[in-house]
Parts: sequence; C-alpha cells; structure tokens
Amino acid sequence: MFDLMPWRKGSGSDLMGFKSEMDNLFNRFFDLDFPLLKAGEWAPRMDVTDGEKQITVQAEIPGCEAGDIDISLEGRRLTIKGEKKHEKEEKDENYLRRERARGFFSRTIELPAEVDQDAVEATYKKGVLTVSLNKMVPSESKKIEIKTT
Repeated sequence: MFDLMPWRKGSGSDLMGFKSEMDNLFNRFFDLDFPLLKAGEWAPRMDVTDGEKQITVQAEIPGCEAGDIDISLEGRRLTIKGEKKHEKEEKDENYLRRERARGFFSRTIELPAEVDQDAVEATYKKGVLTVSLNKMVPSESKKIEIKTT
C-alpha cells in the first residue's frame, strides 16, 4: 500500500518526511502572492514573472492541443481554461496507479499591473503555455487650466 503513495524520501525519519510534506501543502495553500481561483478537475501549475515592461505567465498543460485551451483577459484577471481529453481506456485494464491529470481545468490569476489587452501573445510548445502581456504605459500628467467666467 505504501508503495502507491507519492512520498518523497528525504534525509531523516518517515515522520520528518511527513512533516515536510505537510509544510509544503500548507505553504502552497496559503501562498497568496498572486490571488488565484481554481476550478475544474485539476489546475495547471504556473510561473508568473513581473518584468519592467512585461508580465509573463507560463502554465504546464501537457497532453493538450492548443485548440483545447482558452485564454481570456478581463481587466487584471487572466483566465486559462480547457480540457485535457481522456485517452481511450480499456475496461479490462488493472491500474496500479492513475496519477495523470485529465478532464476540465480552469485557473484565474490577478495580474500585478494593468496590461495592454491588444498586445497579448500566447504560444504553446512542448506542453507549456506561455502568455506574454505588455504592461500599460503610464500616461504623462497633464496640467489642466481652470477657466473663469
């Protein structure tokens, strides 16, 4: 039974390994650097970088076709959703493990800055979706004259 659990062996006792796994679980749960919403049967892992002129979001979505992924941007909310289709299953298969994610997924993140919605590019290569979003250029301040009547 224990061979089926996805535990990583570390240095130390099994109890310390369990503590480490629980710490990682709570750290991921309470990581609020970028508020996010997850929906669906699974959610892709993401990296978000905040550059001087551009925000880049990379999502691991292996096993999908580009046409199975939808990206939308509403204000500062970026949503990536789609479906990783189930492979044909044989009814007589006796699985010992089934860990690969499949089915509907959705992930929404709040971007750290306003972006130019007309300058968003997305590429999908080797299971990684990369979305590049150009930050809005701040407008220069303008002096406004006061008219008297």
